[in-house]
Amino acid sequence: MKPYIICHMLCSIDGRIQTEHWPQSAKGFPAYERTGELEKADAWFCGRITMQQHFTIAAPDFAPGGKTVQRIDYVATTAADTFAVAIDAHGKLGWDRPEIDGDHVITVLTEQVPDAYLAYLQEQGVSYIFGGKQHINFSTVLEKLNKLFNIQKIKLEGGGKINGALHAEGLIDAYSVLYYPIADGTDSPTLLDTDLDAERLPAVALKLTHLEQLEDGIIWAKYDVVK
Repeated sequence: MKPYIICHMLCSIDGRIQTEHWPQSAKGFPAYERTGELEKADAWFCGRITMQQHFTIAAPDFAPGGKTVQRIDYVATTAADTFAVAIDAHGKLGWDRPEIDGDHVITVLTEQVPDAYLAYLQEQGVSYIFGGKQHINFSTVLEKLNKLFNIQKIKLEGGGKINGALHAEGLIDAYSVLYYPIADGTDSPTLLDTDLDAERLPAVALKLTHLEQLEDGIIWAKYDVVK
C-alpha cells in the first residue's frame, strides 16, 4: 500500500525554493511550519541536500575492510509516533543521533553503499531501507515505509529534484504551496525539477481545494492531483 503524499513547499511567485537571499530568511518562515503541522503526517520526506543543509553532520571517514553487512532493510524501531525520511542514495549523510526533534530517522539507500556505512547507521540507531541496487525506485520505497513502519501519510518537503522524481512517477497526491511575495528570477532550484521533456512527463491537472492569505503577504494554496 502506498502512503498518501502531500508536497508542502514555500516558493517565490516564479516557483523558486532557495530562500537564503530572501528578506524574510533571517527570521524564518513561521507560516510554513505552522501550515505544515496542520497536515498531521506520519512522516516528512527530504532529499540529501536539504537534509545536509539543515539537519545532519559530516559522515566519518571509514577505513577499508571490516565485516560484510547484508543488504537487508534495518528497522531500529517502529515505536516512534513520527518519522523523518532522508533520501541518501550513496550514503553521504552523517548522524549523531537517530532522531530529528523527536522524529525517528529512516534513510533510503541503494545497495551500493559501503558495508562500513551500514554498520555505522546501525551503531547510531538509524533505520534504513534499500530503494534499489543502483537507483532508487520510489514506488518500492513508499511500499516499504508503509509495510515496515505503518506510515500512512507523508509530507514531502523537497528539494526540487526529490519532488520532481516523485512527480515523474505519479506518486504525489496533493500539493500545499505557500507563495511568498517575491519575484526571484534566479537560476535556482524550483518546486519541481526533472530532466524529462514534456513528451515523457505529461502535465498533471490539479483541483484547488483551499486558498488563503496569510501574514507577510503569503498566499497558501492547496490542490488535489486529478487522477
